[in-house]
Amino acid sequence: MNEAGNMFENLAPDSAAERFDELLALPGVRIERIVSCGQASLPDFWYEQPQGEWVLLLEGDAGLQFEDRDAPHHLQRGD
Repeated sequence: MNEAGNMFENLAPDSAAERFDELLALPGVRIERIVSCGQASLPDFWYEQPQGEWVLLLEGDAGLQFEDRDAPHHLQRGD
């Protein structure tokens, strides 16, 4: 388990790769800080995972595509 500190520290905005920081890991739950700087999955690529996911967007904007929806769900700061 990492000490989270300030969520806006050490963001590494110059990186070409996403940054994953594990904040908490317990049986049945994992909380990560993921820092993305414009990354996107490849066209026609679909993530499959056995666990549920909860997303909080602190800054910027993002689009999430869900299997049961035609259009991406747009997220903005605070969503």
